[in-house]
Amino acid sequence: MAATRALKSADPAQIADAIASTLQAIDTALRPIIGERGVAALYRRSLYRAGPAHPWLAGVHEGVQAEMDLAALKSALAQQSSDHAAAGGSALLQTFYDLLASLIGSSLTERLLRSVAVNSLTDSLTDDASP
Repeated sequence: MAATRALKSADPAQIADAIASTLQAIDTALRPIIGERGVAALYRRSLYRAGPAHPWLAGVHEGVQAEMDLAALKSALAQQSSDHAAAGGSALLQTFYDLLASLIGSSLTERLLRSVAVNSLTDSLTDDASP
């Protein structure tokens, strides 16, 4: 996937911004359908499930109640090496996608998040790389 390769070549701050931007776009797409608390619950569960492989994500989910705390996630990602931030951020996004698909099906998940998956991550990195 081109987005994953782009993540690995970015610095941790760029990765943090790209992951947060993608999650914000996901929130925008899903909030009208499952509500703010529904999106936050999926985000919290995704952090929890991605935590064992990326222990530094474990503390991020503790404060999440009614909405996603993307500032805490960005801070945690920015403190990692590029490889760890890219791996953890990618795992978080994939886990979120997988959880949503397990609830509403792959086809509907793909339709709801198509524009997010195609545009958000690579656009964030492209914008950051511009002079």
